[in-house]
Amino acid sequence: QVQLVESGGGLVQAGGSLRLSCAASGTFFSLNNMGWYRQAPGKQRELVALSGSGGTANYADSVKGRFTISRDNVKNTVYLQMNSLKPEDTAVYYCNLRTVYKDRTVDDYWGQGTQVTVSS
Repeated sequence: QVQLVESGGGLVQAGGSLRLSCAASGTFFSLNNMGWYRQAPGKQRELVALSGSGGTANYADSVKGRFTISRDNVKNTVYLQMNSLKPEDTAVYYCNLRTVYKDRTVDDYWGQGTQVTVSS
């Protein structure tokens, strides 16, 4: 059983910062991607940032230069530092842990989501 527990969401004014954390527990393969997705009301869930177990990072164009993803493989925790927040960043943010095996099977785990609200 894998659990992802997120924290750090909240209400912030435009231009402010928040830091999200997601701690993974349970049994999972060490080679994995951990990332953050978000879903705004009436919109599809979208990728925000992705961190590979080797340290690679990828970002959605909308957050490049403002958000930074990092991870601690010892603590099995991924972080999302969000700076210069905009009202359009308002969404529920979900943590994801995914492993794709050589046979193309996938282990995919999600956190419960944490609300981020940016006021103008």
